[in-house]
Amino acid sequence: MNIFVADEQEEPLSTDALRSLAELVLEEEGFEPDTEVTIFFVTDEVIADYNRRFLHRSGPTDVLAFPLEHLEPGSLPVRQVNGPPTNLGDVFIAPAYVRRQADDRGVSFDEEISLMVVHGILHLLGYDHGDDETAEHMEGRERTLLSRVGLRRA
Repeated sequence: MNIFVADEQEEPLSTDALRSLAELVLEEEGFEPDTEVTIFFVTDEVIADYNRRFLHRSGPTDVLAFPLEHLEPGSLPVRQVNGPPTNLGDVFIAPAYVRRQADDRGVSFDEEISLMVVHGILHLLGYDHGDDETAEHMEGRERTLLSRVGLRRA
């Protein structure tokens, strides 16, 4: 898997472990080994700007996902023979926001930031939580994937 990580903020992170987690998600979902995703770790200010500009919401948030293809959970995009690798899109995560959120929820930062990586990638893959049924499906998948690396979803 080609997981590109850009750490553009000050919060200490284990980007290697988070990249490995992202690779695991894509492998478990059945994607080709050359599938591409970019994960940006950004400041609260940057994610608040993206939240406002692209989703018309105010303030910072934990994670935003910008898929390049419209996928359904469990489906793989059609790839052209001898075509370029599949690029699924970009995930933006605000670690400072995630740290505050972890403290509020009484969970470790590592668990919460890992959840955000899984959550963001699942959004790229078509998972959503707009209603109870889709939320339950997405959260179940998050639990399963996090358990593969010894973590839990709070």
